[in-house]
Amino acid sequence: MAAPATSPAPPAAAAPRAPRAECRWALAWRRFKKNRLAIGAMLFLVTIHVVALVAPVLAPHDPEFLDLLNQFQNPSARHPLGTDDSGRDVLSRLIFGARVSLSVGLSAMFVAVTLGSVVGALAGFYGGRTDAVLMRVTDGMLTIPTFFLALLVVAALGSSLVNVIFVVGLTGWMVVARIIRSEVLRTIPQEFVLAARALGGSDARMLFKHVVPQAFPSVIVAATLGIAYAILTESSLSYLGLGVKPPTPTWGNMLSGAQQLVWTKPTLAVYPGVMIMASVLSYNVVGDALRDALDPRSGKVGV
Repeated sequence: MAAPATSPAPPAAAAPRAPRAECRWALAWRRFKKNRLAIGAMLFLVTIHVVALVAPVLAPHDPEFLDLLNQFQNPSARHPLGTDDSGRDVLSRLIFGARVSLSVGLSAMFVAVTLGSVVGALAGFYGGRTDAVLMRVTDGMLTIPTFFLALLVVAALGSSLVNVIFVVGLTGWMVVARIIRSEVLRTIPQEFVLAARALGGSDARMLFKHVVPQAFPSVIVAATLGIAYAILTESSLSYLGLGVKPPTPTWGNMLSGAQQLVWTKPTLAVYPGVMIMASVLSYNVVGDALRDALDPRSGKVGV
């Protein structure tokens, strides 16, 4: 007699998948979003950068147009923030001034991050004499008051926009170099770097593909704080007459031009001063929040 057919066994339940580790950047963004002050500062920075980018469209007037018959006009529909001592529209000059001041900050920090990353990566990766020489140069630069060095260089080379960018960038790379060096020294002993070396990877490949990317979070924080320093330095140079020369508007030279009118027309100094202060504070707030968000050991909660 044939054996009775057996019913197929029910399929085994699929094993539950292990939860995938949360991406480091997604975790950092989730932590960053909890800081309401930082979110507000970031929205302000995004707004002024967009305004600076589309300045020719938003500005109601030519920022360099002189109208001597309409000096010191009060705010009106035609001139929302009034006019200055030469009859130029203040709002238009603020908008175009943001273009120069913010571009100096971003470009100078790009120069500083590039140079500092190269110096710090080479010093940490090769060590020995290379590390000793590069770090002694870095330490020597840190002992020099950078603002006075920038004053000296700009006074000697001239105060064009390119010169200001490179001077500010070349006096701000030292902190980035030290951060990169410390991150490289921390990363080199890790297993994935040793594995890349065992597989015959070249020094350049190991350095720029495996080691330096580990320092990106720290560099982002340093760059964010450095942009604030660059904006402040450019504004200070322009205020002293060594930055970008008028009639090209920057927040610094607008502040310089209003210093003689502080008692008769104080708003001419208030507008650029507030923009400088708000931009620098916003970058500092965002930088501090990024540092907390990217640090896995931080237990801070946003406000």
